[in-house]
Amino acid sequence: MARICELCGKRPGVGNNVSHANNKTRRRWKPNLQRVRASVDGGARRILACTRCIRTGKVVKVATRAA
Repeated sequence: MARICELCGKRPGVGNNVSHANNKTRRRWKPNLQRVRASVDGGARRILACTRCIRTGKVVKVATRAA
């Protein structure tokens, strides 16, 4: 599964770990993605959304089914 927000397209950033001795190794900064039941095209669907999209209201949550 690609670690990409389905709403804003946020994806992992890349760069280097830099040690005290100035050694450089590649690293990734992963976005904080959550699986959310959201209303998509009139129906409920589970999507991967970053916490910023959830917090700003871009995600319209759907109530879970009663058991």
